[in-house]
Amino acid sequence: MGIKYWFRDKKNLVFILLVLALLTMPFVLTLFRLTLLGKFLCYAIVALGIDLIWGYTGILSLGHGVFFGLGAYAMAMHLKLVASGSSLPEFMVTGGLTQLPAFWKPFASAPFAFLAIIALPLLLALIVGFSTFKNRIKGVYFSILSQALAWAFVTIFVGMQAYTGGSNGITGFTTLLGIQLQNPMNLVSFYYVAVALLVVTYVFCTWLMSRGIGKILIAIRDGENRTYFTGYDSSRYKTFVYCISAIITGIAGAMYVLFAGMISPKELDIAFSVEMVIWVAVGGRGTLIGAVIGALLVNAMKTGISETAPDMWLYFIGLLFVLVVLFMPKGLVGVCSALYAKARPYLPAMPAFFGGRRRTCKRKEMAS
Repeated sequence: MGIKYWFRDKKNLVFILLVLALLTMPFVLTLFRLTLLGKFLCYAIVALGIDLIWGYTGILSLGHGVFFGLGAYAMAMHLKLVASGSSLPEFMVTGGLTQLPAFWKPFASAPFAFLAIIALPLLLALIVGFSTFKNRIKGVYFSILSQALAWAFVTIFVGMQAYTGGSNGITGFTTLLGIQLQNPMNLVSFYYVAVALLVVTYVFCTWLMSRGIGKILIAIRDGENRTYFTGYDSSRYKTFVYCISAIITGIAGAMYVLFAGMISPKELDIAFSVEMVIWVAVGGRGTLIGAVIGALLVNAMKTGISETAPDMWLYFIGLLFVLVVLFMPKGLVGVCSALYAKARPYLPAMPAFFGGRRRTCKRKEMAS
């Protein structure tokens, strides 16, 4: 994919403009608002992973919060051990433990923790994906199974309070690789890292869907049985993209901890997983840019409404989802694309470099 491809695809052009706007945010937002926007960028990365499996492959996962939580807990465990030093984390002392559990000890190493951020979601997705897709479990049955997975993990993480912090989660972080997490300048640096991570994820997803495997995934979404009987083992492709989505979500979860300063089982539950799907639905699934816009817009609205009327947010998000399903099945990107198609004949021609058509003088030539 050359640079002309990025400018000719209008969705990519919108993404480039969006990134340029994001780069200016540290100069116009307070540190509190910038931290919130950093969280939203992590959510946008998650939305890209959801769009890969739902928008392009037709796999509706309602338990992706598990992968987000695994990545986040892997990062939080390392940060907590660094902050605690030689002493035992306080929630373990409260839970009656006298020494650090064996499975915690490797997380004292930053390389191991970073590897676990990728490996834990990947391993779980590989097990779940292979066992379900190989047995042709799909549609609503897979969605229910993914919800059950989320519920099981939340129950485990809440119940094992001495090992996971229970419903309070893990908090009290100070440094990452010697970098002070509460330093304002470092928070700005983390924000730019989140922007860079969003760009890398978007470019990777765009590249993946432009390859042959992307066309196979779309074929599976539009007709899995037909794809299977033409010689493609759909279960392998679905397992592959499910694992990729899990890795993306886990990395976003780890980045989220740096902005939130904590992680709790709330980020693993079903409600949060359903919210992820709503982000993609609002923005427009199967577009990538729609997933990014949906995540940023919905969470910005959530913050605004929660600050003025906290009790109204759940009603609003439910109403928003119903309106999108009934009147905007292709999301905001679909609405904007339809409006642009209607207005295009009245708009001036774009330069050829940006995908515009060259104007010709065939009518004048024919007349002469």
